[in-house]
Amino acid sequence: MNPALPSPASMTLAELDWQARAAAHKARVNRYAEPYLARRSAGKKHPVEDFLFTYYTQKPGQLSRWHPGAGVVLTGAAAAERLDWKFYRAANEAELQAAGAPAAGPAAILDTEKFLEQRREAVDFARIILGRTAARPAQFGCFGLHEWAMVYKQEANAVRHEYLELRLGSGGTDQVVEDNRIRCTHFDAYRFYTPQATGLNELTPTRENQRDMEQPGCLHANMDLYKWAYKLSPALPSELVMDCFELSWHIRAMDMQASPYDLAEWGYPPIRIETAAGKADYVAAQRGFSADAAVLRERLRAAVDAL
Repeated sequence: MNPALPSPASMTLAELDWQARAAAHKARVNRYAEPYLARRSAGKKHPVEDFLFTYYTQKPGQLSRWHPGAGVVLTGAAAAERLDWKFYRAANEAELQAAGAPAAGPAAILDTEKFLEQRREAVDFARIILGRTAARPAQFGCFGLHEWAMVYKQEANAVRHEYLELRLGSGGTDQVVEDNRIRCTHFDAYRFYTPQATGLNELTPTRENQRDMEQPGCLHANMDLYKWAYKLSPALPSELVMDCFELSWHIRAMDMQASPYDLAEWGYPPIRIETAAGKADYVAAQRGFSADAAVLRERLRAAVDAL
């Protein structure tokens, strides 16, 4: 884990130090981005490992750019390049003194004022959604049925991931939906339900009530920590963004293992949520992700509060 966002002009990083962190960050991103880019060039798809680059709007090139976060003064010759980057400016004398940075030579810092001028709405919404989600009790009874509801009553050639087989076939998939209680709280899952499935959900999530329905047991709400993190970039340390990315990566794998698709040949054995044992396995993994997400959510909230 990495520290929360520092206060304005609270520290300085020498060129060797921050260049090393930038290189380490790029290598960390490349573990995920390079296979995706190779598949894209070859016209191939991966149902699990492409998701964070195709569903979310942050592109690999943007993700690989390292940022120290607000309040960190970058020094050294390479810092001059940052002055041409969006939301960066030269550190002033007071900031250099507060951070203990040398007065001579290039020194770059995030322009927090300009960032807030342009991103205030995103900052405010992130603060609301993070705080309200953390305050609600976690629910662990969904069993990943949102993925099943997305293909309910659809023809085999019209399913969401047309290149994947349904593990139980169309009829078996529909039966699982009909045999279980569906209570999805996440709008960005619910909005992909088939028309026949929307009425089966006990709740009606909308974009307008999202801040009042998100809860910390939801896999997709916890995946979205990555979304809030990159939307607040470059005001957040890139290490924190990547911590959120990696949690989302692992959640996506589990989400698809519990889906109606047969991913065994892709290296993802199924979590058979149509059985009691599968439901227990799902809840155990869901609780673990919820605990990990709670830590990241608090780090994000601290970062937003610092802004």
